[in-house]
Amino acid sequence: MALNSCISFNCIEVTQPIGTFYVGVMDSSDLLNIAYSDVRRIEKRDVEKYLGIEREISPQRVKELKEYVKNIDATFPSSIIIAVDSMNAKYDKTNKLLSIKNEPSVAKIIDGQHRIAGLEAYGGAPFQLIVTLFIDMELEDQAMVFATINLKQTKVSKSLAYDLYEYTKSRSPQKTCHNIVKLMNNAEGSPFKGKIKILGIATGEPQESITQATFVERLLRYISKNANADRDLIKRGKKIEEVKGKERDELIFRNLFRADKDAYIAKNLWNYFAAVKQKWPTAWQQVKRGNILNRTTGFVALMRFLRDTYISYGNFDEVYSTKEYYSKLEPISINDDDFNPEIFKPGSSGEKELYEKLIRLSRLGN
Repeated sequence: MALNSCISFNCIEVTQPIGTFYVGVMDSSDLLNIAYSDVRRIEKRDVEKYLGIEREISPQRVKELKEYVKNIDATFPSSIIIAVDSMNAKYDKTNKLLSIKNEPSVAKIIDGQHRIAGLEAYGGAPFQLIVTLFIDMELEDQAMVFATINLKQTKVSKSLAYDLYEYTKSRSPQKTCHNIVKLMNNAEGSPFKGKIKILGIATGEPQESITQATFVERLLRYISKNANADRDLIKRGKKIEEVKGKERDELIFRNLFRADKDAYIAKNLWNYFAAVKQKWPTAWQQVKRGNILNRTTGFVALMRFLRDTYISYGNFDEVYSTKEYYSKLEPISINDDDFNPEIFKPGSSGEKELYEKLIRLSRLGN
């Protein structure tokens, strides 16, 4: 290979039972040149065919990663794994330098196709990638490495992911929601005291009925349409924009978040669900089979109804009392024992039906 037709970078040689491979650092633009040029080209790869699985590239995941790499603290700390034929690569042991032919599709992606696709058209500061490179690797071995990395992983729960925001220093919609949920679960007198499965796992507390992730995700919808983008703006020292009109009606707590009034958000939730508890004390407290009010179906419908209730008061910078929230619930002629799966089916259909009934009976929809 002529040197001017190659990409060269420092590498260390690693020997393990599978054989010898190389670990180094490449600029993402160089890796894109040799490993990726068209998303469709990596939709169905030899590794998946060999294993007999269907694992096509996810356009939604690629879209998310394309947004993520723009963040001020974007990182891909784990290695991209590629395989190259010996005719296209040469390792200089003396200088610990690996040279790869600089041509499209020279490097076969074993693991990391979504990250590589996410860096397509990236135009920011240099983004280097850790690369593990195998030379003349048999397809059987490629499949084994792929399977070990991808098919035996334990998926991290959403609740755990949100819980990790407790350790971040900067403000973000995710951290605010996490802090509010923790407060709701732990504070004496809270309508949610002991009712939230922190980390998504039941701890044995008798009142646990909804997961941390469910609560966080529903609350996030009232603060941000793109929480990661907001977090990035704040980390860059910039102010998120105030919302008005219809957008404010969707993001009812955004301006409170923008004004650092997280306590106002928490107090509104506290007072609203205290009113729910007052209206339906038995259904709210009892955690038993057949009661849907304090589970996901009921919680999601109630969170949707909260938005309409909050808008009905007309002032988006206030904390409304339990008494004020109760006044919107009082006309609703639903009994505690009506919150059952025969009337409101589990899932989105039951959530929708309950929400629409709350709107209709409260007359907020008029």
